[in-house]
Amino acid sequence: MEILAFGVQADEEPLIEAAFRGLPDLRCRCLDVFLTEDTAPIAAGHEAISTSVNADLNARVLRTLAAGGTRMVAQRSTGFNNIDLDVAEELGLTIARVSSYSPYSVAEFAWALAMAVNRRIVRAAARTRDFDFRLDGLMGRDFHGRTVGVMGTGKIGEAFTRIAHGFGMRLLGWDVAENPACAALGMRYVEKDELLAEADLVSLHVPLLPATHHLVDAGALRTMKDDAVLVNSSRGGLIDTEALVGELRRGRFRGVGLDVYEAEAGLFFLDKSLEAITDDTLARLLTFPHVLVSSHQAYYTHDAVSQIVDATVRNVTDYAAGRRTENVLVPATARASH
Repeated sequence: MEILAFGVQADEEPLIEAAFRGLPDLRCRCLDVFLTEDTAPIAAGHEAISTSVNADLNARVLRTLAAGGTRMVAQRSTGFNNIDLDVAEELGLTIARVSSYSPYSVAEFAWALAMAVNRRIVRAAARTRDFDFRLDGLMGRDFHGRTVGVMGTGKIGEAFTRIAHGFGMRLLGWDVAENPACAALGMRYVEKDELLAEADLVSLHVPLLPATHHLVDAGALRTMKDDAVLVNSSRGGLIDTEALVGELRRGRFRGVGLDVYEAEAGLFFLDKSLEAITDDTLARLLTFPHVLVSSHQAYYTHDAVSQIVDATVRNVTDYAAGRRTENVLVPATARASH
């Protein structure tokens, strides 16, 4: 069986090829194009495909895949808010994801964003390339002794908290359930508004669900300190970006680090340098000197990607063997007419 992998990055391809090499009756063909309504017909004749986090698996895409003979989708990410699971179940498709990978990859990158905007690293690097070595406008502040608010204290949030503890910060947490490991570090769990009002640094580590969409909305942003740092390395839809731009225009926040953006599909992972950007909100966001936007790369370490690829291979081999694991979101319990 040949698996068709969509949206494969250049650094990722050798890891995928190595993982499938030597497997009996299984091989993988990698494509750099992302799965969309336009590219879905390419999958015709492939029983199993693999997709990236920015694939669009809406109802129309899933119906096109099913009509072309696809029966299994292995997504190379933990999040699955881009998949219409109800339609997948209706079509009898098996949908699997990667339930976990190195939490340190994302936690460490979130701290890289926080440090970069706090210490004005991007502006400093741009200056020194022009042999401008002035310090004007580059003054940061210590995180030691200040308060961090961690929204979402699962594996990634816990890893982020451990680093914050190493900095000597006061720890506030918000989640549906307390993490004993975070509590043992001295984290105090509080309501969302209290966390936002007290934190000097707010970092988001919750999944994107209907209940968490625009978790940080206009009201939440107004609750935050004027000189707070906000970091999001989870999902773009957690923040109301237009409301964020509005607050930034008022001169609020010390810095904002975003590895994700709510309208990133069709932009992130692609070279748009020769095109006009029609997303006015993103264009405005990028004009603020104390805002740093990266292209959904927090997970992108050799360690994490290797674990993601290995889990994806296991998902495909489990499907081929008829096994169901904790990675399966939608089991193929029935075959609907297409």
